Amino acid sequence: MKVKDIRDLSADEIVKKVDAWEEELFNLRFQARMGQLANPLQLRMVRRDIARAKTVLQQLKTAEKVS
Repeated sequence: MKVKDIRDLSADEIVKKVDAWEEELFNLRFQARMGQLANPLQLRMVRRDIARAKTVLQQLKTAEKVS
């Protein structure tokens, strides 16, 4: 997911997305350990999506404190 798309979401929606991605990451890690992961790049993509969303959330919180 692109940063622009994440910025269009509300803070609650971003938190829900992060929760879903963390659950997906857990499942992907489990599949990787079992040797059943078809695309290992999925792990990287999901980790980066989580990081992007958390960064946008932090920016939103900082913007609220300033204003």
